Amino acid sequence: MQSERHVRLFRNGRNQALRIPRDLELDADEAMIRRDGERLIIEPVKRRTDLAALLTGWKPLDETFPDIDEGLLPLDDIRL
Repeated sequence: MQSERHVRLFRNGRNQALRIPRDLELDADEAMIRRDGERLIIEPVKRRTDLAALLTGWKPLDETFPDIDEGLLPLDDIRL
């Protein structure tokens, strides 16, 4: 894999753009771009963990939850 390629810049509306060659593609849907002197640095944005993966990684709680209904009046039966 080449780590350096010559590319052409072009205008896309009011923005300057370039096409990233396939062999230099980022493995991401989004990227951050910043200027460092005369250089532009493009870095992939790390994907957020989905909810299922997040919950799988959590350890179970050892504490018991309080009874939040304690001391409340019973609910009325409502017929619809």
